[in-house]
Amino acid sequence: MKKKINIIGSGFSALAASCYLAQKGHQVTVFEKNPTIGGRARQLIKDNFTFDIGPTWYWMPDVFERFFEDFDKKPSDYYELIKLSPAYKVYFGVNSFVTIADNLPEIIATFETVEKGSGAVLEKFMAEAQSNYDIAIKDLVYRPGVSPLELITPETALKVGQFFSTISKEVRKRFTNDKLIQILEFPVLFLGAKPSDTPAFYSFMNFADFGMGTWHPKNGMYSVILAIESLARELGVTFKTNASVDKIIVENKKAIGISFNDEIDYCDLVLSGADYHHTETLLEPIDRAYSEKYWEKKTFAPSSLLFYVGFDKKIENVEHHTLFFDVSFKDHAKAIYDKPSWPKEPLFYASFPSKTDDSAAPIGNEAGIFLIPLAPGIEDTPEIRETYFNIIMTRFETITEQKVKNNIIFKESFCVNDFIKDYNSYKGNAYGMANTLLQTAFLRPKLKSKKVKSLFFTGQLTVPGPGVPPSLISGKLVAELIEKQD
Repeated sequence: MKKKINIIGSGFSALAASCYLAQKGHQVTVFEKNPTIGGRARQLIKDNFTFDIGPTWYWMPDVFERFFEDFDKKPSDYYELIKLSPAYKVYFGVNSFVTIADNLPEIIATFETVEKGSGAVLEKFMAEAQSNYDIAIKDLVYRPGVSPLELITPETALKVGQFFSTISKEVRKRFTNDKLIQILEFPVLFLGAKPSDTPAFYSFMNFADFGMGTWHPKNGMYSVILAIESLARELGVTFKTNASVDKIIVENKKAIGISFNDEIDYCDLVLSGADYHHTETLLEPIDRAYSEKYWEKKTFAPSSLLFYVGFDKKIENVEHHTLFFDVSFKDHAKAIYDKPSWPKEPLFYASFPSKTDDSAAPIGNEAGIFLIPLAPGIEDTPEIRETYFNIIMTRFETITEQKVKNNIIFKESFCVNDFIKDYNSYKGNAYGMANTLLQTAFLRPKLKSKKVKSLFFTGQLTVPGPGVPPSLISGKLVAELIEKQD
């Protein structure tokens, strides 16, 4: 039976779900509180500079291909992909860095130059990571998290030990060089938890990194949002922006509509791609599946302090993606997960999309995005932001051996308070709920409400987890669940 479906939010998961549901003939409307669609993946345009506000890494191109294939399309029908070469650079201090190539044989050779014998070890480790990738991304993550039995397959039975070990343990068994250890632990940060809390099975992220490469969609990640929006419109989806939903209307334990901008829009089914915790606050307490205590006990992925900076010159000694691991990873992780606070010496990441894409900045200028991962829920003030901008820019100048502060045309910032204001994000988290052992698959918040009929969820706080590719998958999973169960 064809339904009238209202979707709250327009991030990757909500957009993906809208496409799948419209493809099945449902009447789908997407409601977005902000002036533009995209959720966390919006754009900032200022003085002819263009920045991705949210995601900047395009990994797992096969997931994007699989999404578009479901509609007899290809990514190239909508946007151009550029493979980054090198993929990224990691700084450990002045004149101390490792550059990650765009192919595994060169990366193996690089490891060998850093730690004798590590090349062969990496090759074996990557074979295991690829095996995990084939099991996880081609199969497990496309399961809806309804039952523990989803995780039990002949392939996972052989790898059960990897669910009870951690990335950190497995990497340190094989490698002793601190630089190589940090490089191998870095990809799982996209999953929102410390490597010491992330199951070893998630080494498939290392294959996503070294085995599949790092890509850049021309005109930025927002071009992917525009692509999916275009597909959705082709399929008949309607979009309403500046439409802030303030209530999900429930009658007889069934969602029958939403209230937004002092209007009521009745429907057969409500799907929320907005923050899960926030969505439940749109319900009466008796209709909420998860208590405040539940959310407080969960491990959330970090928030971030982001700066979008326009420079009046080209920046030297950096790549499109550059990581600054010149201070203690362990101490910074403690400030995020163990004792939430501002880190004394922050690790940070910088992206310069104009190194690859002329559309990101005027000729001769550079667009820079700087990110410091933070604990969600900590104090956020303009003064603190300015202090940390000065900290990282001073280190940036020292490490990359150049002066840039006087070449700043403008800077904009985005932090905890903005994640809350713009996305209703729980405690201002940036990436959703972390993928720890006890927050994996069926142990995550459910795609289907346990209390309210015809109410569903999608996105980074539910199945399968944080990141852009998982969000696309989440949209597919919830659409399939709606078709099967409601």
